[in-house]
Amino acid sequence: MTVAATQKLHTAQPSLSRQLRDLEYEVGTPLMTRGARGIELTAAGRAFLDHARLALSQVDAASLAARRAAQPPKAAFALGFLTGQEMDWLPEAMHVLRDELPKLNVTVSSQFSPDLAKGLLNGTLDAAFMRQEQGTGDLVFRVVIEEPLVIVLPSDHHLASRKAIDPAALAGEPFINVSGTAPALRIVIDDYVDRTGLNVTREHEADNLAMAISLVASTRGFALLPVYAENFLPLSVVARPIKGGGAPTIPLMLAYHKSNTSVTLKLFLSRVDELIARVSKKRR
Repeated sequence: MTVAATQKLHTAQPSLSRQLRDLEYEVGTPLMTRGARGIELTAAGRAFLDHARLALSQVDAASLAARRAAQPPKAAFALGFLTGQEMDWLPEAMHVLRDELPKLNVTVSSQFSPDLAKGLLNGTLDAAFMRQEQGTGDLVFRVVIEEPLVIVLPSDHHLASRKAIDPAALAGEPFINVSGTAPALRIVIDDYVDRTGLNVTREHEADNLAMAISLVASTRGFALLPVYAENFLPLSVVARPIKGGGAPTIPLMLAYHKSNTSVTLKLFLSRVDELIARVSKKRR
């Protein structure tokens, strides 16, 4: 007990013994007994220890709550990204906000574009990099980049060796389209296929980028995807530009609710040109 008093509790053994006797007097029952194996807790001591630990944890929680209350609250800013786009845009978004970050609680979500629109409309998101969805009249959209669509196909496909692919060469090839989870992209793809009279065999529909790439690899078909898909391609799949003019594009938008009065949003919007320039430079 002497060693424990001096090394762990930083007090002299006589002082510790006196404090323990005072505690037992206050409680009204012995809390410890001295036996052959040293000091042991009585049943009352064990019960007292459980409650004492709970009380100490509550003291710690109360101290933490007090410290947090004494600090000024951080402003919240919620950013959303069309899944996959955060690879290019999130680092640069954080760069333009770098001076504000110590005062900000930034949250980031990666979702389908229609879900991002819902988040902006219900106020759970402040800004989102997404497609321009239908039925979003209260949202303001700004084009940040026009993304060309590319042909994604197996790396050992007989057309993969070409630097660019004429769509006519894909006639009869299995085609993987996107599903209704990406309605804006689906409209662009369907319009292009109809406009060019592309004779394809519609095999599958993919709910997301990873699924589309997996289907290309497994079915040996091809897909039309925005160029940012190149960031996620495994060695078994390649992307090639569409040969000739009239290749389809789809705009990536920065969207926000027109009634959002966030000071951080206003600052973010004021630096969008810088943000676009940084991403465009990185993509060259």
